[in-house]
Amino acid sequence: MPVYEYQCSGCGHIEEVFQKISESPLEVCTMCNGKLKKIISQSTFHLRGSGWYVTDYGGTQSGSKPKEQSSVKSEKAASKSDSQ
Repeated sequence: MPVYEYQCSGCGHIEEVFQKISESPLEVCTMCNGKLKKIISQSTFHLRGSGWYVTDYGGTQSGSKPKEQSSVKSEKAASKSDSQ
């Protein structure tokens, strides 16, 4: 449920309210019975990290597969030289 902020035009009191999107906006201040106006507040959502999901959190790193393949190739080469 989103949080909405209202500011009273009479006393300047700011009120935060949990409301459903479908609910009608508040109109009367609880402090002085003045008229409330819905205000736009700063979001609490923050993007962190150096890039997008794929570069920060997604899957395996790009360098992991070639290392695994090269170690398998070197093991095969070592087993061939041991058998000769």
